[in-house]
Amino acid sequence: MNNFVEKIIKFRWFIAILIPLITFTMASSLKNLEFEGSYRIWFGEKSDILREYDDFRAIFGNDDAIVIAFKVEDGIFNKEVLQSIQTMTNKLWETEYIARVDSITNYQYVHADEDYPDEILVEDFIEDVENLSEEDLEKKRAIAITQDIILGKLISADAKTTMIVGRMTPKAGNDPEVSFKLRDAALEIIKPEIEKYGYTFHLNGGPVINSSFIEIAQHDGGIFTPAVILVAMFLLLLVFRKFSLSILSISVVIFTFLIVLSIQVFLGFKLNNFTANIPVFVVAIGIADAMHLLWIYILARKEGKENYEAIHYSVKKNFLALLLTSITTAVGFASLSISAVVPIQTLGIATASAAILAFVLTILFVPALLAILDPKIAVQTQDVNKTHKFSQWYADFLLKHNTKILLASGVLFVVIGIGIFKANVDSNTVRYFNENVPFRVATQFTQDNLTGPMAYEIIVDSKSPDGIKEPKFLKTVDAFGKAFKKEYADARHVTSLMDTVKIFNDVMNNSKSIPDDKNLIAQYLLLYSLSLPQGMEINDKMDINEQLLRVTASINMVDTSKDLEMIEWVENWWEKTEYSAVVNGQTKMFAHMQHDVTYTLIYSITLAIILISIIMLFIFKNIKMLPLFIAPNILPVALVVGVMGWLQIDIDMGVAIAGAIIIGVAVDDTIHFMVKYIEARKRGENLQNSLEYVMRFAGSAIIFTTVILSFAFLVFVFSDFNPNYHFGVVTATALLLAVVVDLVALPALISKIDNRDTSLLI
Repeated sequence: MNNFVEKIIKFRWFIAILIPLITFTMASSLKNLEFEGSYRIWFGEKSDILREYDDFRAIFGNDDAIVIAFKVEDGIFNKEVLQSIQTMTNKLWETEYIARVDSITNYQYVHADEDYPDEILVEDFIEDVENLSEEDLEKKRAIAITQDIILGKLISADAKTTMIVGRMTPKAGNDPEVSFKLRDAALEIIKPEIEKYGYTFHLNGGPVINSSFIEIAQHDGGIFTPAVILVAMFLLLLVFRKFSLSILSISVVIFTFLIVLSIQVFLGFKLNNFTANIPVFVVAIGIADAMHLLWIYILARKEGKENYEAIHYSVKKNFLALLLTSITTAVGFASLSISAVVPIQTLGIATASAAILAFVLTILFVPALLAILDPKIAVQTQDVNKTHKFSQWYADFLLKHNTKILLASGVLFVVIGIGIFKANVDSNTVRYFNENVPFRVATQFTQDNLTGPMAYEIIVDSKSPDGIKEPKFLKTVDAFGKAFKKEYADARHVTSLMDTVKIFNDVMNNSKSIPDDKNLIAQYLLLYSLSLPQGMEINDKMDINEQLLRVTASINMVDTSKDLEMIEWVENWWEKTEYSAVVNGQTKMFAHMQHDVTYTLIYSITLAIILISIIMLFIFKNIKMLPLFIAPNILPVALVVGVMGWLQIDIDMGVAIAGAIIIGVAVDDTIHFMVKYIEARKRGENLQNSLEYVMRFAGSAIIFTTVILSFAFLVFVFSDFNPNYHFGVVTATALLLAVVVDLVALPALISKIDNRDTSLLI
């Protein structure tokens, strides 16, 4: 070790110049850094869910749309409002990537000709707005609220709210740039209407959510990364009371995340809402390493050691612990790579490599800079004595109250732990956004005033070509819709070509029912399709063989657990018939991510604990110590999940990611504690002196690191992306719990099982 440190000191200028040079050379590639927000990033290319969704779109087209919704308190059936709707409808038709537009004005109204009652007309519901009289408008209003196919969809029951739906071309949703173009095009369309009439419009749909993902990721990455670094730097300044040491700690962090991000660019990865936070995760890793190295260096200087001697002393004291913590932290993050959620996989691999890189930079760059800077730290016997006195008080307190500490800890852990059974996992993408985000506001507006903003695309197999025209089949579809809405109040509307058949039968026979004649049904559908204008065809409602029928259910925002329950109910309902059905669409895709989030949290933590335990067993070669390593690292995660259960905070991907960080930092604390404890015991120190030694050379650094990281992560409470918000709250809380476990509960337990004079653990 002495030779290693001597080499660092000898080549200090070379190291001090080379590392920044390499870093900033690599960082030049960051100008090519891109953000990605498409729904496809959440799934691997071999994902069965993604494949099924692509198959659905190949047959039925895109289920994605840009939606413009608004409310007029005086009602939409006046010339001013209808003219505005018609104008926006026409402009949306002309927009690139839009395949079809539906609104109250171009709704294909099926009715009998007033002059020739035997003839059926299919035409735009409202054509020449300017020539409509007040009587005509009232008549249109009365008709509209009787049209089941649009009531609660294109128009509300009170005729005050409406929406315009621009359905996208088949592959338009795959490119994030298209999302921005469509979102911006919609904003340009509504801008003149806002200026002219003062309406409040709400934009919704895939392009809006995709662009919101990207914009919030860019915002959080641009705001919170500097904020976290500034908070950490300020707190480091308070701890070290030297600007140079504070900058030195932050330099390691900055170099690490610049190199890691550069590698991401080199490998072709794009940033998303989770990987945009890589710099913040690196803060957690890098600061912990630098803190321990500098803390012991400062203690050595205060005790009178010269600069080079203090560097030797600090590296020697910290090398093993820093190496172990870096390996175990890397393992903790790498465990995220088993997640089926691709952004979490990417984040896990990137941060795992950052953990090793941070160790290398810390152990090389920090000593090299210390050798160059030779910071002036006065010998302070008084401060050293204060440190000794605090360490003595700490050891005395633990040994005197160890039984009470263990009992209190046990009761507290059990009470909080009960909350685990109350915890709920939710991966609803709408709820990923804060309630004040325009997209979330628009979604809630749609639900409150029109219909459910989420959709299940239910593909029903009639089991035979041309089978969707069978009366028995369509009557079963009708029965399903009624049963579904009766079973679940959150199922707001269920629509399909069956509704068109019922409308035709109502016009022809004054009966809103399914005819018993297959040929009559075929005639209705043929007449309807021939009467439709270009772009309004019905080929997105069935397959080319007319065997599969697309049934769309509009659903309220619900927990993904409820989504999965409803999806299972739908598919089970059809299994009891002679037909079958599968649910598809983006809502179903993201609902199934609940399993992935849950598995990420459980399996990644389990894998991390197993691998870390193996590493600890291999290094310390003492199986008796394994429970002492495992328990303190499982407890913080379990306790914070329990707290979330009690507080009714949903577990999302932010919490799943936090689990790996909590394990990583908690393990770091445990390793630093145990390495120093074993070191003291091997030197022949008794229990009392060993605990004093731990507090003096590791405990204070653990406390300061935890405080700095907790405050830094709490910056995320200002994020509009709820997984980031939850990540900040959960991580800060868990880190505080971890330090209590590692510095209070763990030593209290050790004091009960280890002999006061001769260690039983080594």
